[in-house]
Amino acid sequence: MAQNVFSWLDERLGLKAIYDTVLDRKVPKVNWWFTLGSASLFLGALQGITGILLSVYYVPTPDHAYDSITYIMTGVQFGWLIRGLHHWGSSLLILTAFIHMLRVFFYGAYKYPREFTWITGVALLISALGMGFTGYLLPWNQRSYWATTVGTEIAGTVPGIGDFILRVLRGGTDLSAVTLSRFFSLHIWIIPVIALATVLTHLYMVIRLGISNIPDKDS
Repeated sequence: MAQNVFSWLDERLGLKAIYDTVLDRKVPKVNWWFTLGSASLFLGALQGITGILLSVYYVPTPDHAYDSITYIMTGVQFGWLIRGLHHWGSSLLILTAFIHMLRVFFYGAYKYPREFTWITGVALLISALGMGFTGYLLPWNQRSYWATTVGTEIAGTVPGIGDFILRVLRGGTDLSAVTLSRFFSLHIWIIPVIALATVLTHLYMVIRLGISNIPDKDS
């Protein structure tokens, strides 16, 4: 029965061809450093799942943000675990993605014909940093408030357009409810949509071009 169903779907959707192209590809002899891309993808998916679960209880207002985080940690079953995975997972994601890009750079895997794969990887690292920065404010405690104050002031030092960037990030001259709302929107909607589109492009390029060999002594 299951074989008949699979054959029916495969005839119409080409499932076996998709499997052979995506999962059953031939790869060169590599080492454990080549698993960092998959590790980054797993951590990114984990961030998405835990973020969705946290958004069920989180309230993005100055009056209730901290209380909602406290409730997640103490009142929601396994809420402490979900928030812990999300909090520490973000740091691990950035670290893993950064080491992954170092591996690509030192192995010369960014060269022809994989330049665009490298560009999308850089965009993904920037997206991860943006997610980490915007998410840091959401607990709305003293540490996140003043860290974001310093971070936005650093952005405000850009020559010429610094003041504009500062006002766009904060929604005014100081951190306020508008700032929290903007960071929440960036964290759960704008940056994730950009990151998801970039991830799909990145994976397409990896599947299309394959991964590079470990360079030999003459490379």
